[in-house]
Amino acid sequence: MDASGPDSTAAAVVARPALGWTAILAVLGPGLIVMLADTDAGSVITAAQSGAQWGYRMILPQLLLIPPLYFIQEITVRLGAVTGQGHGTLIRRHFGLGWALLSASTLFMSGIGALVAEFAGIAGVGELFHVSRWFTVPLATAALIGVGLAGSYSKAERIGIAVGLFELAFIPAALMAHPDAGQLWHGVKSMPFDQPDYVFLLAANVGAVIMPWMIFYQQGAVIDKGLGPQHLRIARWDTAIGAVLTQVIMIAVVVALAAAASRFKTTAPLDTVGEIARGLIPVIGWAGAKVLFGLGVLGAALTAALVASLAGAWGISEVFGWQHSLSDPVPEARIFYWIYSGAHIAGAILVLASVDLVRLTVDVEVMNAMLLPIVLGFLLALEGKVLPRQYRMHGVYKYVVWGFSAVVILFGIYMGIVTLR
Repeated sequence: MDASGPDSTAAAVVARPALGWTAILAVLGPGLIVMLADTDAGSVITAAQSGAQWGYRMILPQLLLIPPLYFIQEITVRLGAVTGQGHGTLIRRHFGLGWALLSASTLFMSGIGALVAEFAGIAGVGELFHVSRWFTVPLATAALIGVGLAGSYSKAERIGIAVGLFELAFIPAALMAHPDAGQLWHGVKSMPFDQPDYVFLLAANVGAVIMPWMIFYQQGAVIDKGLGPQHLRIARWDTAIGAVLTQVIMIAVVVALAAAASRFKTTAPLDTVGEIARGLIPVIGWAGAKVLFGLGVLGAALTAALVASLAGAWGISEVFGWQHSLSDPVPEARIFYWIYSGAHIAGAILVLASVDLVRLTVDVEVMNAMLLPIVLGFLLALEGKVLPRQYRMHGVYKYVVWGFSAVVILFGIYMGIVTLR
């Protein structure tokens, strides 16, 4: 998993001391939590639609998305660990305040959009159990703000990961659906690129792999956790494990809905948590659909809400040079905490106001897709401009990462153009 190339061998020897299990566990976390957040409520709905509409033919794309997901997020690990500076700070210092403001403003908008999707998912889970969104959304908002005010990055990370692991409930749901092995294998081998609807949904999956807030979050988390060059090897494994886990969860959702659609020919729309749960009833029962799927969505939504809001607060504070560590007391970093808390409150208000959530979700997806060239462009430019030579990508690895990044950008642009039509 070493991305720094052959020229970094000597430096790597110095930067890689033997680590005990305690030291290893102390490094793990930023990669796992950001990947669990990647499987957010919107991604779950996209995966469910993929399985319901195209069966098992969307499994192979989910597997193929693991490398670019890892490659792109690994760059943020190196940037944070080696420079000790956040993404917004690096853009401001090396490209100017104007570009930094553009990056931070789009980050905040996409973060608010993500929070709306997450709170809508939380409301949907509550409604599965006949609990009003006027109770679940304010409760979740207060809890998330409380996590941020707990006074420690480590506390927030541990809570986020613990809640995010609820997403593992999707895996037994997929197993309980009893997918047909023959159909599954046939579907994995089939990718009907000649079908425009398939290509569009594929683009939606690709475009949702890298969110602007993921890049800002992991780089900020590496810094707030105090990781340095000596931690790179473990931090890379942390990111790789997270990338595999999040795609396994996505595949579990695809498989569960594909099995239901195959056996019962369901045609109901799958735009909300309730509709997806009802689609699973024939294969895992009403109790299984409510409990397993509800737990999975709740974990995904809460973790993504925590990560997206922290990313936005970190990014904006970095651009303006405000204090922004979760270990800083509230009076010393009050603007950072106001941004973090305000993002949650804004997202909650939009959901409780019953705005057109479907339309808003589409708008957010389009915006994220159109931001991909800017986000990944800055990321690759910083990697080549800011890092010392021994920590940059070299040789074949460099061109592989560029190639995967180009594919993600093109699919993102395609999704944006087609949706805007």
